Amino acid sequence: MSQMFKISLPDGSVREVPEGSTPADVAAAIGPGLAKAALAARIDGELVDLSRPFTADAELALVTARDEAEALQLARHDYAHVLAEAVQALFPGTQITFGPSTDDGFYYDFAPSPERGPFTEEDLPAIEEKMRAIIAADKPLRREVWSREQLVGRWQRQGESFKAEWAAELPGDEDLTVYWSGEDWLDMCRGPHLPSTGKLDPQAFKLTRVSGAYWRGDQKNAMLSRIYGTGWLNRKQLGAHLTRLEEAAKRDHRKLGGEMDLFHLQPEAHGSVFWHPKGYLIWRALESYMRRAIDDGGYREVKTPQVMDARQWEQSGHWGKYRENMFVIPDEAPNTEDEGPLVSDDADWMALKPMNCPAHVLIFRQGIKSYRDLPLRIYENGCCHRNEPHGALHGLMRVRQFTQDDAHIFCREDQIVAEVQAFCQLADRIYKDFGFTYAIKLALRPEKRFGTDAMWDQAEAELRDAVARAGLATREYGWEELPGEGAFYAPKLEWHLTDAIGRTWQVGTIQSDRVLPERLDASYIGEDGEKHRPVMLHRAIFGSYERFIGILIEHFAGRLPVWLAPVQAVVATIVSDADAYAGEVAARLKSAGIRVETDLRNEKINYKVREHSLKKVPHLLVVGKREAEESTVAVRTLGAEHQKVMGLDEAIAMLKAEAAPPDLR
Repeated sequence: MSQMFKISLPDGSVREVPEGSTPADVAAAIGPGLAKAALAARIDGELVDLSRPFTADAELALVTARDEAEALQLARHDYAHVLAEAVQALFPGTQITFGPSTDDGFYYDFAPSPERGPFTEEDLPAIEEKMRAIIAADKPLRREVWSREQLVGRWQRQGESFKAEWAAELPGDEDLTVYWSGEDWLDMCRGPHLPSTGKLDPQAFKLTRVSGAYWRGDQKNAMLSRIYGTGWLNRKQLGAHLTRLEEAAKRDHRKLGGEMDLFHLQPEAHGSVFWHPKGYLIWRALESYMRRAIDDGGYREVKTPQVMDARQWEQSGHWGKYRENMFVIPDEAPNTEDEGPLVSDDADWMALKPMNCPAHVLIFRQGIKSYRDLPLRIYENGCCHRNEPHGALHGLMRVRQFTQDDAHIFCREDQIVAEVQAFCQLADRIYKDFGFTYAIKLALRPEKRFGTDAMWDQAEAELRDAVARAGLATREYGWEELPGEGAFYAPKLEWHLTDAIGRTWQVGTIQSDRVLPERLDASYIGEDGEKHRPVMLHRAIFGSYERFIGILIEHFAGRLPVWLAPVQAVVATIVSDADAYAGEVAARLKSAGIRVETDLRNEKINYKVREHSLKKVPHLLVVGKREAEESTVAVRTLGAEHQKVMGLDEAIAMLKAEAAPPDLR
């Protein structure tokens, strides 16, 4: 007689099933509708295939398309496998390597045969058709467990040298799992997978591009062909995603930055930005706005050196944990372990600063500090350099030289929660001034870290408490905790902004740090007359000026609020007889503090309107003979269907009000 297992379901009911039964059997017993809808299962919290047999009493939750996050991950994983099968069917001799799911799709890395050469985007339509054929065949996806020797041998016999290498080097002694697609194709994979390829929607995916990728991410290894795709549960989701991509392309800050003459990038300073006058006006407006905010918040602005002795970075801990991302002078400086000494006491290694915090500690250490001096809030628009990988650089979003709106708050233990709460309220006000909604997340201790568990327990609890006191640890603000994602020296709160087309951007942070003050010997004299360590709160709101400007450009699609627009108004003439009046209007606007230009060219007014609309000028003030005689202007506002004739004084008052930063209104 077979053993019976008790299977507990989410509704509290319990079903008894014989040994050898699977989640698919339970779904079928509940009803044919659920059996058809089920995609995978959770057994005691572990996501598994529907065909995985029960081995003991268990808690079971069936996964359907309603469980969108899990269902999407499963589908994208399967699309990657179907892609690999399709490529090998179409192009014999191609070797397979890795194929994970991504945030919006999947990719797979291939080693094409030397005769075939790298894949190109011209290959994608044929691959898509083959993928649809595999999906239509509704091939069962079946899991098997193989010994390492058995699997390595198979890969070697089939000429799959990359898979053989990976199978041989996987850590651990346990057997490995493979998944069959039907009876004629398999891949090495942990799973889980959908029950069959037919569970995928053949119209809910699209292959998007091809790129090069090094085997195992190492440029010393072979170059592979990576094929990217986007995959969804149904064609409606795919259509919505493609529409978002089209909108994102229109909003691309690199494209708009050129059209609006804001900045450019070029190889002579790869990873750094050449700001043009109009782009730097945006920067200056943001800088002025932030200075008013930090002045109101009791911060003291400082300026620190760009280059510091490597021993300072060694003492802070950055040399051991961050050396590969630092620009070192000379550049052959040693890469030591975390606590290891530099090669020679006589070496004169220097490094461009990748962050401002150690320098701010050195300012704090100048002179004796009393408990009465705390909290001390030190702010810097600090220019930093990080040696980001060449392939990771992306316009303003990922650069090697950037400026942070960086500050460090040195405070007593009893001041931490109040200081973090005040920062939360300041960040809330600033993000709302720019029209952003956001989510707050708490990044918890990573596996590799400085400090004791008790220190981390306290720091994490303080951040939770501060957010709760600020009224922001709620579902409305997307409160979430992220295990393992904190910095090596401190947990951190993160602000994730949502832009106009639903994308999220992680910008602001605050970190509660007891490690760096200890490592760099920062202290103050307490009320008891003894030395005490301050707690150091690392905080930023924009994150970096470069990236925040890029986000703003894309969020507003270049149509920046009037107070941020580099050119807030253009006075354009219809006829040359109005040139003198246009000059008078521009002079009045300039006196009122408006950033204004004139367009007196002998061009048709519709041409001028189109050109300045492309440059995203908020207001075009059109003047002709009539306007000159009546002291009026015809105001064409960007995006509005009709112009409005206004008296000059009224127009100036309107523009002056719109041009005032939010904190000055």
